[in-house]
Amino acid sequence: MNNLYDQLIELLQQDERLWADDQLLKNQVIELGLKLDPALLKLLLSQDRLKTHFFLYVDGVIVFDKEKFIRFVNNKAFLPDSYTSFKNKIGLTVDGHYLSESRDVVLAWPYKDCVLEGGQTKEDQKRDEIFWNKILAPDEIDRLLEPKVLTSFKRYDVKGEHEVTEINDNDNLIIKDNNLLALYSLKKRFAGKVKLIYIDPPYNHEDDSFQYNDKFKHSTWLCFMKNRLEIARELLRTDGVVFLQIDNREGHYLKILCDEVFGRDNFRNAIIVKKGAKSLQKQFETIVRLNAGYDTILLYSKRPDVSIPNLFKKLGSKKSSSWNNHWRGTDRPTMRYELFGITPETGQWRWSKERTYQAVENHKRLMTYIKQHGINEFDDAVINEYYHRYIQENSILDCKDFELVRLSKHGNPEHYIPASDEILLSENWLDLSIAGRVTGFEHEKNEDILKRIIEWMTSESDIVLDFFLGSGTTAAVAHKMNRQYIGVEQLDYGENDSVQRLKHVILGDSSGISKAVSWQGGGNFVYCELMKWNERFVEQIQAVQSKTALQTIWAEMQGKGFLSYRLDLAQFDEQAQEIADLGLEDQKRFLLEVLDQNQLYVNLNEIEDETYEISEEVIRLNYVFYR
Repeated sequence: MNNLYDQLIELLQQDERLWADDQLLKNQVIELGLKLDPALLKLLLSQDRLKTHFFLYVDGVIVFDKEKFIRFVNNKAFLPDSYTSFKNKIGLTVDGHYLSESRDVVLAWPYKDCVLEGGQTKEDQKRDEIFWNKILAPDEIDRLLEPKVLTSFKRYDVKGEHEVTEINDNDNLIIKDNNLLALYSLKKRFAGKVKLIYIDPPYNHEDDSFQYNDKFKHSTWLCFMKNRLEIARELLRTDGVVFLQIDNREGHYLKILCDEVFGRDNFRNAIIVKKGAKSLQKQFETIVRLNAGYDTILLYSKRPDVSIPNLFKKLGSKKSSSWNNHWRGTDRPTMRYELFGITPETGQWRWSKERTYQAVENHKRLMTYIKQHGINEFDDAVINEYYHRYIQENSILDCKDFELVRLSKHGNPEHYIPASDEILLSENWLDLSIAGRVTGFEHEKNEDILKRIIEWMTSESDIVLDFFLGSGTTAAVAHKMNRQYIGVEQLDYGENDSVQRLKHVILGDSSGISKAVSWQGGGNFVYCELMKWNERFVEQIQAVQSKTALQTIWAEMQGKGFLSYRLDLAQFDEQAQEIADLGLEDQKRFLLEVLDQNQLYVNLNEIEDETYEISEEVIRLNYVFYR
């Protein structure tokens, strides 16, 4: 017969909320017990033995003995090899309760007032990456969100890299490191000054690089986004706007979250842009879901009285869809017509035969008219100019009476739309694709999208912010369009890094929108980083490959690191052997947990503390930056 522990574990396997990677989530069991979760209570009541052990009868009413259940689950005999039961022995407590029992530090979305610090150092860490999960309750945060010391200043221009001697009001800025902490640092200088925010955040895909170490992906992602959007809103001008690009996995939830953060009255549009479909689906008779074929860009203003300019798109360039083929793809031989000896192989005419012939005659007359003015080279711009001249000189009031068809190089009649014609763009931007082609970065965004947004919403004196900078598309386009920009990115993408891209832009990069805006190069930007402290130990711990090396890091942490006030070093020393018996990954998890999360980076108000050994020049530049 199974003992009570085994019986409980076997029962809990029936609740998928309590399992991840074939392991029981002990903290989640405790959390649901504390909340008197109905599904958990129903499970416990379903077995007489467990019902007798964890419930009391009071005047005919069944009462759950919550405290007894929590003590039982926390007992070492229950999952004796679990990391949680070891962690409980070494003194990580708050108000006399172990962290695993705390209701303040949770991942469930109802506790959305917590802060997800969200550090990441490598794009490919995925489920092995730990720090996305570090959520702090509000009463634990006393220093985390204060402005940080900036360091590693560099200025880049056409002559290369230089030391920074001054920081100007109109400097472009690239900040490396945690974007939540960077945004709070920017607040001191840029609150209420940013005209446009564009972000392309992690989409929270199963195959995305934004991965978590638990089963709370959705709620954790929402917490992550909420923290950053709240401070981002404070950076916007009163007439500021924010664009958030997302797909349909989290898009609807992000819309509701943004309604809360920015205000539902400030929602303006949900713009769709085209993305490629996976051809792999063609190989299967049945599929799980259809390809979306589009991404959504949510547009919010800071205030409901913010007016946005009308957005028009000019038609008529050779790259646009201004030449409309004049027969359909349907094969109807009886509807074919001959035109100048041309017999279409398939299809039917969109126009009647008479209308098409008249349009062809109109085109001939226009070409003759243009040549009479000494013009022999025709392009769309020339045709457009003389088209309007012809209409005015011949007093043609209804331009449809002078519809044009010209023959393409294949001999197909095609409809001509004058280049000066404009249409008011709707939320449908399927004329643009999300995919960029400048770098080799997998998720690079199209410069044309940013050009349209920046051109639409900003003037040259305005500030553009992107705090998920990635490969740097937003900054590159803003630079080419002579807008001031701020970019924040934590990951290092090597050759596809935003700094490398901007260096090429300064030298006159001809890719992307460069030709459209006649970009010739020039300008500069300032690069800097948040000054790390405990974050240094985080990166070392995550990278270490042996227990011996981890012991070296632990020794340095005790000398130079800031440890959690909950850690009882005396108990820690007493458990030295059990620590040694833990596996490498559990040892790493523990050392990450005992670091004080408020001390990841150096706070500005401690910049002159000798502990940090900050140079006088860095101190001076920080005082200049923060005023």
